[in-house]
Amino acid sequence: MIETDYLVVGAGAAGMAFTDELIARSDADVVMVDRRDRPGGHWSDAYPFVRLHQASANFGVNSRVLGTDSIDATGPNAGFYERASGVEICDYFWHVLDDHLLPSGQVRFLGMCDYVGDWSNEHAVRSLLTGAVTGVRVRRRVVDGTYLEVQVPATHTPSFTVDPDAHFIPAGGLVDLAEPPAGFTVLGAGKTAMDACTWLLEHGVDPDRVRWVRPREVWMLDRASLQPLSLLPATLAALAVWTECLACAESVPDLFRRLEESGELTRLDPAVEPAVFRGPILSRAERAGLGRIDRVVRHGRVRHVGADRLVLDEAEAPTERGEVHVDCTASGFRWAPPRPMFEPGRITLQSMIGGFSTYYAALVGFLEATRDDDTERNRLSPPVPQVTSATDWVPMMRGLLRSSALHAAEPDLAAWSDTSRLSLTRGLSGQVDHPRVAEALARWAASAEPALKNADAFLADPA
Repeated sequence: MIETDYLVVGAGAAGMAFTDELIARSDADVVMVDRRDRPGGHWSDAYPFVRLHQASANFGVNSRVLGTDSIDATGPNAGFYERASGVEICDYFWHVLDDHLLPSGQVRFLGMCDYVGDWSNEHAVRSLLTGAVTGVRVRRRVVDGTYLEVQVPATHTPSFTVDPDAHFIPAGGLVDLAEPPAGFTVLGAGKTAMDACTWLLEHGVDPDRVRWVRPREVWMLDRASLQPLSLLPATLAALAVWTECLACAESVPDLFRRLEESGELTRLDPAVEPAVFRGPILSRAERAGLGRIDRVVRHGRVRHVGADRLVLDEAEAPTERGEVHVDCTASGFRWAPPRPMFEPGRITLQSMIGGFSTYYAALVGFLEATRDDDTERNRLSPPVPQVTSATDWVPMMRGLLRSSALHAAEPDLAAWSDTSRLSLTRGLSGQVDHPRVAEALARWAASAEPALKNADAFLADPA
């Protein structure tokens, strides 16, 4: 039996951000437990060419910079703040643990261990190497950093069957190919599939050799609309447009028409209405590259991958025996209903807008250390489920408007957000006199109340 104030289950990005902020503002003792031998969560299993959606400048933990806060000069991300690769992110979290959390004397890390408690009264961890079970007496709370656990191609089980002699690989298997295949069939419509297609094109693969099985079209965000620091004026202008579109829309279809006309939401095929919004953030250059792939298959989800045919919901498609099928169908964040962040004996890490998980995990750590009442903590941290369908843009935006208003009314929270390196609006107080910032804030303020009213109405009746 070991004792601790907090047992943090999951040393992924959210668990690390929470722990980092908690020990910065309290003398709490923390035990972190993870199934892997090092921190980093799903980034340890991600495909080698993965990069952040968002800027490195506001990802990770508050106590350590990720990257150099510089703007890329070349490539598809030119003009925007750098985005760390998966390898860089894993290295970053290892250094956060080894150079900061463990030396603090407040944190212990139990790697290669699984949580086997009941999340309420009984807490224990089991070694994945020896099977030994250790009880944990938690004086304050267990912190669930796995509630929205991420699935990646390398570790998930496909929902379809695969013939043994079909050439089938996860996205990361692309880097291990030793011979040119007859062609590439990319399975999936999300960000992983977009990354795989982009990687193939960047490595000289002719677009005609890429077949993309997209069961649904996806709404995408423009990377120019979500940039921090020196590019914050353009970001605030974009957020003002989002708010105005929501405030003026007469229906959900009208809302998406307005967002698309403003350039804030985009799609790859103008002839097909997207059914999904999961928050992929792409630059114009990346979207233009993906638009070069004309061999798009839209016959529903994959049911079977054979050596000479694909079986889909609505049709079958022939495939060559030498063609490689690239699995990009993992769901990413697991969908789960929102639950209170703070409960007796338990904290469940979630987002307040459906994304930017490290910022909101650190915010939960801040609230745990600086507030004494769970009712007040929960009032300031209303969770939003992970975005999936297209209409989930509405609760995402409502969450952004609600949390922004709540936090602006709390002087210490507002000051924390203004200085937190994880905040997209870090340093806003120093730019309020910028003409573009002042204009955007005024537009936001004028549209926020009618936008919230419309959001509530659309969620009650999305038609």
